[in-house]
Formats: sequence, structure tokens, C-alpha cells
Amino acid sequence: MTSGQSEISRVAVIGTGVIGASWAALFLSRGLDVVATDPAPGAEARLHALVAGFWPALTRIGLAGGASVDRLRFEPDLAKTVAGADFIQENGPERVDIKRTLLAEIDAAANPDVIIATSSSGILISAIQDAAKHPERVLLGHPFNPPHLIPLVEVVGGSLTGQDAIDRAMAFYAAIGKKPIHIRREVPGHVANRLQAALWREAFHLLEQGVASVADIDTAIAHGPGLRWALLGPFLNLHLSGGAAGIGHTIDHLGPPIASWWQDLGNPTTFSPELRAQAIAGVAAELAAYDFPETVRQRDEALISLLALKAASEQLP
Repeated sequence: MTSGQSEISRVAVIGTGVIGASWAALFLSRGLDVVATDPAPGAEARLHALVAGFWPALTRIGLAGGASVDRLRFEPDLAKTVAGADFIQENGPERVDIKRTLLAEIDAAANPDVIIATSSSGILISAIQDAAKHPERVLLGHPFNPPHLIPLVEVVGGSLTGQDAIDRAMAFYAAIGKKPIHIRREVPGHVANRLQAALWREAFHLLEQGVASVADIDTAIAHGPGLRWALLGPFLNLHLSGGAAGIGHTIDHLGPPIASWWQDLGNPTTFSPELRAQAIAGVAAELAAYDFPETVRQRDEALISLLALKAASEQLP
């Protein structure tokens, strides 16, 4: 157990859909006790089934000492779930009113110095944290799906979040093997989703304009720059493209054409029924020869192998 994790032995997971269950599996794999709750009918059985399904991949990655699915407990009562927890990961529906109600209930039952992190993918933390009497410990800990495999966590504090809470959350996530980044200013969609949205905007524009098919656009990324993006981010990739002279050389030589491409990028503002139908039909055609569950399984297997390769490559940040 690392120093950032040493103060935390019990995690409360609020909301046990796919994201919440994935978080729960990850926490269990790091040797932590997990108490989870969800008001949906049948939530307990679904949680245990999901965790059992995630466990083989986590076992392949490597379990911490004491890791066991037997350390998972489902508690129907929310107050009992968070009482005594050392860290709280909330994964409720993506609605401000529900988040505010949940935060108020969690805050009232949890120890006042325990961090409450929400997995929200788009809600600004400042819009909900004042529902808690102790808003200084409320922050955003946004994972990427599936959290038990994808390392990224975006940590965002709101206008009332204390720096100590941010520091402790960053340390905890890092201690359990995540790659937390601290987003210093609140923006809708945070950082990674905004970067994805920029790519999706152009992908749908190219499809709508008849420039390329769904399959060809997917191939362009998956078998082109996506391979580099899986290893390094946009700035470091530009830096390596410049050779020994680095990113300055790249900007000097490719800056003007890149700027001209920016001016020509599409700007769709909505998903028309026609564009939606095009995307659905294109994906159906692309996957027609494949079994969907098997595709997901192979994606996860390849992802695990890639993560192992990255971990073994000391020069890849």
C-alpha cells in the first residue's frame, strides 16, 4: 500500500451502474474494502455480476495484496454506506438536481473531512457542491470508461473546493494506479471530452459532406494517428515530429497549413435525423461481420496489452 492510499482502506461507491461497478472493481483490486449502494431494483445482483465480469482482466493486470471480491458489500441505505468511509465516489445520474440531492445526503452522513468525488462527465462542480454543508471537500473525479482499465481521472475543484481536498484526491488516485490530471479551471466537458468532441465534430462533418464513409473515417484514426495518440499526447507527438529541433520546428513549418485547415474545419451544431441515420447505418455495416461481445472482449484484451507495454516503457510519460 502506497502513502497516498495508506489513509484510505474503505471506499463508498454511490451508484452501481457500469461506471460505478467498474470503480468498485478497481478499488477491490487495489486491496480496499468497498461498500456500495444503488436504489434501482436488482442493483445488488447486477453489481456482483459486473464485478465478477471485470475481475479476470484485473487479475491479469495484477492484484494488490489482499484484493478480493469478497471485500465488496452492498448496503441499501445510503447513510450507512458512507458512514465510516475514507473516500466516496459518487456515480449518480447526470442531472444537476439529482446530484445536488445526493451530495446533500452524502455530506450529512459522511465524516466531514472525507472527500466526496463525483464521476460527472459534464456537470460543473460549482453548480452542485454548495448543496453540501462541507463543500470544501467536494470535487470532480471524472474517469474514462471503463474506469477499471483506463487510467485517466480528471480532478476538478469548484469555487468552494479546498486545495487540500484536491491534493489528497490526486494522491489517492495515483496511489491506486490511475493517471490523475488536475484541471485548473472549470469548463463544460472538462478536458478529454472536449478534445474528443473536437474530433467527433470533424468526423461527423466529413461524413455529412460525403468526404468519407464511417468505416474509412474509423480506419483513418485507428490505423493512423490513433496509434501514436495511444502512446503520447498531441503536444509530444508534434514535438517528436519536429525531430531534434522539436515542436518549435514543427510549428514553424507546419503551422501555416495547420492554421489553414482550422479555417476549413466543419462546424455542425446539431445531429440532424439524416446524419444520425448515416452514422447508425455506417457503424452497422462496419460491424456486420463481427460479433459485438467478442469485439468488446478483444478491445479490452488489446487495451490490457497496450497498458502493459506503456508501463514497461520508461520513456513514455
